[in-house]
Amino acid sequence: MKTIIMKVFSLLFFSLLVYICVNGQPRRQSYSLGERVQQLTDMAGKRAVLRFNGNKFRDYVKASPRNYSVIIMFTAMAPQRQCQVCRHASDEFTIVANSYRYSQSYSNKLFFGVVDFDEGSDVFQLLRLNTAPVFMHFPPKGKPKAADTMDIQRVGFAAETLAKWIAERTDIQIRVFRPPNYSGTFALVVLFGIVAAFLYLRRNNLEFLYNKTMWGMGALFFCLAMTSGQMWNHIRGPPFLHKSNTGQIAYIHGSSQGQFVFETYIVMFLNFAVVFGMILLTDAARNKGDHKKRKIMAIVGLILLSIFFSLLLSVFRTKTHGYPYSFLFK
Repeated sequence: MKTIIMKVFSLLFFSLLVYICVNGQPRRQSYSLGERVQQLTDMAGKRAVLRFNGNKFRDYVKASPRNYSVIIMFTAMAPQRQCQVCRHASDEFTIVANSYRYSQSYSNKLFFGVVDFDEGSDVFQLLRLNTAPVFMHFPPKGKPKAADTMDIQRVGFAAETLAKWIAERTDIQIRVFRPPNYSGTFALVVLFGIVAAFLYLRRNNLEFLYNKTMWGMGALFFCLAMTSGQMWNHIRGPPFLHKSNTGQIAYIHGSSQGQFVFETYIVMFLNFAVVFGMILLTDAARNKGDHKKRKIMAIVGLILLSIFFSLLLSVFRTKTHGYPYSFLFK
């Protein structure tokens, strides 16, 4: 009996020794609440967005008790991931974090962090995340609910939208301060300079200003830009496109409440083709030139109008489920 007990103790000691050798050292005890808050505050004083790997995520975000909220952006910023949307989302997220850092509402009740897939793949598996970027709010008490995950497919991830969502989840108001961007002002000054120089050089011959075709093309381009959703892109800041869980790329948003930037270009092209077909039909009916040329213009215009208007209806059907009408294409 004594021999068996000695063997059991020897086996337990050997197992403990193997565990220590494999893991390098025994796992340290978790920090207390005061230590965690102080360490997070010190780190946040150096950089607005804290970088978490698997261990830090469990120590500071998942550990309990907590008296603070954490906004985490799950992303994939490594060059081999080729996630352009992640970089854009990271810029907007950093703007919100910096705005909070220098605001009057700044306190140790809210922290911003980021978990990169290549630094915390175990966290992605733990939360069952298979896409990026994802914004999640981890409240002081309890587990995150469905509303604690931001629906970026519907509202986008612009800094102003992020701040509004954070206010809804934490009751902390963040006034977004964007860093000054003089590139737009510089481009506008250069454009006005070019136009002024052109008008000065042509000051003795300004008849082109009365060219109806030029003003018509300018008005048409402006209308196409506005009707295709350019203002939506400017306000909501949607992603350029979307890569699904299976690796397929979606160019058109599946809901009427959202759109992608690439979708704007598709709609603009379809609208332009429809307008061009209408112009050909109008010119064919109005002109009194060669009958054969007018016939070709009418046929081409009718084909363009029919095909691209059908495609436009098809796009509308994919976004507005239950829409009953179609033409040529389903």
